[in-house]
Amino acid sequence: MDATVQKRIQEWTTPPFDAATIAEVKALVDAKDEKELTERFYAMLEFGTGGLRGVLGAGTNRMNAHTVGMAAQGLADYIAAQGQQKKGVVIARDSRRMSDEFSRVAAEIMAGNGIVAYVFDDIAPTPLCSFAIRELKAVSGIVITASHNPPEYNGFKAYWDDGGQVVPPHDTAIIACVRKIESITQIKKLSWDEGIAKGLIKIIGQDIIGAYIASLEKAALRPRAASELKIAYSPLHGTGYRIMPQVLAHFGFANVTLESAQAKPDGNFPTVKYPNPEEREAMQLLIELAKKTNADILVATDPDADRMGVGFRDERGEYLLINGNQIGTMLEYYLLKRLSAEGRLPKNGAVVKTIVTTDLQEEIAAHFGCVADNVLTGFKWIALKMKEYEDAGSRTFIFGGEESYGYLPVPFVRDKDAIAACYFFAEMADWLKGQGITLNDFLNEIYATFGLYLEGLHSLTLKGIEGIERIKGMMASLRALPPAEFAGVKVTRVDDIQNLVRTDCATGGTTAIADLPKSDVLQFFLADGTKITMRPSGTEPKIKFYFSVKEKTDAKGLAAAKIKLAERIDVLTKDLLKKVEA
Repeated sequence: MDATVQKRIQEWTTPPFDAATIAEVKALVDAKDEKELTERFYAMLEFGTGGLRGVLGAGTNRMNAHTVGMAAQGLADYIAAQGQQKKGVVIARDSRRMSDEFSRVAAEIMAGNGIVAYVFDDIAPTPLCSFAIRELKAVSGIVITASHNPPEYNGFKAYWDDGGQVVPPHDTAIIACVRKIESITQIKKLSWDEGIAKGLIKIIGQDIIGAYIASLEKAALRPRAASELKIAYSPLHGTGYRIMPQVLAHFGFANVTLESAQAKPDGNFPTVKYPNPEEREAMQLLIELAKKTNADILVATDPDADRMGVGFRDERGEYLLINGNQIGTMLEYYLLKRLSAEGRLPKNGAVVKTIVTTDLQEEIAAHFGCVADNVLTGFKWIALKMKEYEDAGSRTFIFGGEESYGYLPVPFVRDKDAIAACYFFAEMADWLKGQGITLNDFLNEIYATFGLYLEGLHSLTLKGIEGIERIKGMMASLRALPPAEFAGVKVTRVDDIQNLVRTDCATGGTTAIADLPKSDVLQFFLADGTKITMRPSGTEPKIKFYFSVKEKTDAKGLAAAKIKLAERIDVLTKDLLKKVEA
């Protein structure tokens, strides 16, 4: 066994580590489980630009009270270096295993460093933390969550004073401070009771929810009024269980039925393999509920309620689960269409999307005279663009979104917000129902107007040390020998965002990519308008392949075009997998 691994194991089996941690590691030592010990101790769980995320358990490469504590101390040190202790830190948590303990640890460490910790009285959605940072004028925020990951995961997301996840220069500076915490002996901590007594730990909750709803009411495009819309909702055992019904009821959506088997917060997520509204399996109980209640729409939020999934009846009367690109496109089109019709669309309006999100959203924005800015994957880049607009007074933000089921239809939150997105989807459905228009008709109207865009996503999950190396090897190979064609169609352009180089395949000429920061992403643009993007996930042991194909068509040709483009994505996927696995 590696000497560094052995040294770390020795450290974790002696005080000041707690008895439970020591016993867990000693059990692995006694069982001579070298593979598991190596996985747990070969590295420090890296605090990256999105914070921490990992499997729960004892070890330097696992999520536990000690690794969370070291991350919190590093963040506290950075706040102190900025002289911002008095502003405080907002701390939220989801329903996952250990979230209560980790949020408590983070609060006690903030208090131990003289920083006020505003802690939610209950599990709370990620967007509510973002909102609270701005509302309370805090310097930072922490959300204990692993979003939609499987139950064995948890995470620690860090935010800054604008309400967005940390970005340059704060992200790298915080990472540097966290890396300086090499031992739990460097952690400064007050007990929970002492922190409360000294006013360094303050409980927040319904006051923030009330302020959030008041802000949402100002953004809404319909007055508060009773609605006949039937909604089936599932929080997927997460944080939406309380706030989502409260928000919908506030706006007159009284006919909301919760999926009872998934309504109670539970970090084991007993009814699903993955608590992810992207997964059809996770939505199956909700589909059955929608059928029983004859719901107009079905909506689900992930455990920290920043992502949302949606379904409604198609032309056959069957419930259709639309994908992330379609949800975002419908919300964008609805907002711009309504604002334009009512003469309320700002002349300097802006939409922000990620580079892997459908380009249909750019066409829609242009149609309504709005700018569409592209940013890297990750909602923090959308938040950064919003901050740039605000600081410069140059643009009015209207909508932001990414294909992975995250949307922001309001300006007062700086992260994806499933609560606001679900509200606006219900508002849109109610508006359309009042005109006798179905949601399916509305989606087809978009395609008939702007052309049919179809997207696909294929992920390869490759866990452990070997998996990391395989992913690195795939990206290196694609950079060294980029394919000249995919499924028989020539590649005309390659964007290497890691090296910020754009290559014209016809001439071999290169130009610099100036409008994006470096990221491990490759994009291939084909002669027929197809776009293929490859990137390792920043939060999961996966490499993701995104496909975007398009075709102009009218309403009559939509059905045939959908079949044709779906087949095209299937062919492209198989061809790409052959290339990367060769």
